[in-house]
Amino acid sequence: MSEVVIKQLYRAFRPLLFALPPETAHRLVHTGLETVQQTPIEHGFSNQFRVDNDRLQVEEFGQSFDNPIGVAAGFDKNAELPAILGALGFGHVEVGGVTAVSQSGNMRPRMFRLVEDEALINRMGLNNEGADVIGERLSSHRREIDHCGPVGVNIALSESTPTDEAPADYQYTYEQIAEGADYVAVNVSCPNSEGMQDLQQRDSLSRIMDALTNAGAETVLVKLAPELSLSAIEDVIDLVDIFDLDGIITTNTTTERPENLESTKQTERGGLSGAPIEDHATKLVQLVAKRTDVPIIGVGGVSDAAGAYAKIRAGASLVQLYTGLVYQGPTLARDINMGLLQLLEDDGFDSIESAIGADI
Repeated sequence: MSEVVIKQLYRAFRPLLFALPPETAHRLVHTGLETVQQTPIEHGFSNQFRVDNDRLQVEEFGQSFDNPIGVAAGFDKNAELPAILGALGFGHVEVGGVTAVSQSGNMRPRMFRLVEDEALINRMGLNNEGADVIGERLSSHRREIDHCGPVGVNIALSESTPTDEAPADYQYTYEQIAEGADYVAVNVSCPNSEGMQDLQQRDSLSRIMDALTNAGAETVLVKLAPELSLSAIEDVIDLVDIFDLDGIITTNTTTERPENLESTKQTERGGLSGAPIEDHATKLVQLVAKRTDVPIIGVGGVSDAAGAYAKIRAGASLVQLYTGLVYQGPTLARDINMGLLQLLEDDGFDSIESAIGADI
């Protein structure tokens, strides 16, 4: 079945999915993907969707990424889908957020579609199965699957843990997931977990990084909130240098609401993602790239090749998406990667790596 046919099928099927509550639809898609994982269908997807071209390859964090397009944290919270997402053409997957203990998250409804804006609002509250379970699953994944690309793990503060005990909480989570993680993203910017964003303050973040360093953590990135002031961003960048961290993820979802939103769901509490935050997220990538030499993963509003390319030219070595997958469907990674090859050709670059930071 060609990608054109699959794209048409998704367009026909999307109204049925969108008739369901967003979280129910996500669970349905998740179950479907998990069902075909490690079956001949997965192999067929891999042949159909993966774009094999050396010009797309990126070398970062001691890892080789077949292409720069990855799945952002939140889509595969419990590390159940890395293989099938790789088969859909993504060059890496970031799973989580993972917390030290299992938690159910906030009360439903907690995810909302802003269809007119091609956006989502979520206040999931870091629901996940906990570090022990997910760590074991990641280790098993490493033993059984070697073709899905690097897997990052987003780690966050447990809801039951006071913020002054955050360092030990993050350290425990890291120790459980380290074996199966190609990189670790320290999430101190989730807008839907009580007290989380306070951890972005210099002293709090420094204590967390101290604990992870003492635990021997390797390949550590920090994930920023889009609402940070310039001085706060510079504080984080200082800590990246002090602790010799490996990268920065820019950015998380936002609690702010752009004036041009059309959907009536815009008043829902939670983190906004999708098209409305794309331009701001790209500008933040560029701002951070001008102030640091560490690799950046650009996140926020990407749904096509032009958007991914803009973040790469702004300084992102890798790009992640989630909401775009909801609106565009399973051919998105292939569509973006094929588009990136054309954009590289148009601009005279011989590789993605040559285009990184071209607009700085």
